[in-house]
Amino acid sequence: MFVFKAAVVGAGTMGGEIACALASADIPVVLKDVDRGFVDQGLEKARSIWQGSVDAGKLPAEAVEQRMALIDGTTVYDGFGDVDFVIEAVPERMEIKQDVFAELDLVTPGHAILASNTSALSISEMADATSRPDKVVGFHFFYPASMMRLVEVIEGDETSTETVQAAVSLAQTIRKLPIRCAEAPGFVVNRILNSSFGEVFRFQEEHGFSYEEVDAAMADAKASPMGPFYLVDLLGLDTVAHVGRHLNDSFGDRFPLHRGMLERVERGDLGAKTGRGFYEHGK
Repeated sequence: MFVFKAAVVGAGTMGGEIACALASADIPVVLKDVDRGFVDQGLEKARSIWQGSVDAGKLPAEAVEQRMALIDGTTVYDGFGDVDFVIEAVPERMEIKQDVFAELDLVTPGHAILASNTSALSISEMADATSRPDKVVGFHFFYPASMMRLVEVIEGDETSTETVQAAVSLAQTIRKLPIRCAEAPGFVVNRILNSSFGEVFRFQEEHGFSYEEVDAAMADAKASPMGPFYLVDLLGLDTVAHVGRHLNDSFGDRFPLHRGMLERVERGDLGAKTGRGFYEHGK
């Protein structure tokens, strides 16, 4: 199936990035959120990414407006009647995602594939909210989606082979590298990432090193492009904690939770997006 038009539901941290990735491949995309302010933020995110490419000499100046014209920002479902592929990118709460999938089932054509950008939750449970579980699939980008090449394509219990192949083809069309995953807690990347995070968390708490010392040691050892605590700040402490709890519930102490992270989430210090997490973040 060829995707002539796509949609993204949720214009938060990832929504604008995903819309940018789609429009960069000349695919018209509807970007929806319940709040116009979020929609505008998502549109501005896409614009800033392309403007950055212009400033770096990688994109002609006129391309920014040409690509912006491919994104239709909205707070309603009016433009969903002819979409071929929808990517849900709302908060990581199953009840919210199921509500969105139930709505999408009603407002999109029968052939449309309904995908989720979830980093850990069950695709099959989301599919239960629709009348087309064979057309529901995971399509998980990594932050920042405009740059990171990997996309996880996750099969639910009833996801059809045709749906998986269409998702893989779309990922390749937007210049991403798709990897197919079975439905399991954390899928592939977060299973690996949170396993390594857990060991770092355990080490830091047991030995009392500062977050800066641990991050510097990891960077010096070239174990990662940036330290794990700084990366958690960029990803969002609430997001990392949510996935961590899911994996801890599933596998126990193999995936330990960092007490300092949970305390910060409780206070509302969620990382770069709130200005404070393990580190202080300016504008």
